[in-house]
Amino acid sequence: MAEESPQCAHHNCLCKIGPSMLASDLADMGAEAKAVIAGGADYLHLDVMDGHFVPNISWGPPVIESLRKSVGEEVFFDCHMMVSDPIRWVEPIKASGGTQYTFHIEAADGKEVEVAKAIADAKMKVGVALKPGTPISAIASVAALVDMVLVMTVEPGFGGQKFMPNMMPKVLQLRTEYPMMDIEVDGGLGPATVDAAAKAGANMIVAGSSVFKPGSDRSETIRVLRRSVEVHGNGKAD
Repeated sequence: MAEESPQCAHHNCLCKIGPSMLASDLADMGAEAKAVIAGGADYLHLDVMDGHFVPNISWGPPVIESLRKSVGEEVFFDCHMMVSDPIRWVEPIKASGGTQYTFHIEAADGKEVEVAKAIADAKMKVGVALKPGTPISAIASVAALVDMVLVMTVEPGFGGQKFMPNMMPKVLQLRTEYPMMDIEVDGGLGPATVDAAAKAGANMIVAGSSVFKPGSDRSETIRVLRRSVEVHGNGKAD
């Protein structure tokens, strides 16, 4: 028998669906971004990897700047910074068009308050991310300064990994301790796994492969993800 997913108390945090552009057709990323926004996405999730903090390289400020020019100023860019020395990239990401700067607590080297304040001073939203093995207690010093906490449901660095349901107690603990906080989950999310995240209290859902799978109905996938959060997280009637 499958283990029952933990259920949070219903909350009022708005559901937001963010397609992960790393899973898109990178040769046509501007068109892909416009298509998912037209299909109901609330924001774009942009994975920045430096080859040091994670063993992979993706893109940096020049690509973000080009995508910003393509989609316009109104689209929310959640920049997931899988980089060493996160404070170094705050100003370049702001200049390239970032809306939210989500740094990893593990990369902050004890300077998470300084990083969070630098992000806020740059007029971006502040996000902090936790690897699967990092406890919630790691963000205690910075929780009051952030707009969002990202709970990784895969090991960061590569797309297409399987969702880790054992991260859901961490999401539930966050929702319980910070009932008004935006809580994002990233990794292996799709129609088959979103209910567990929604029940635990996540309201921001990053979805890559499930949205960009060739031949899929992207708007329908986004609708299913949203409805799960509204039903299981917000308590709306099914």
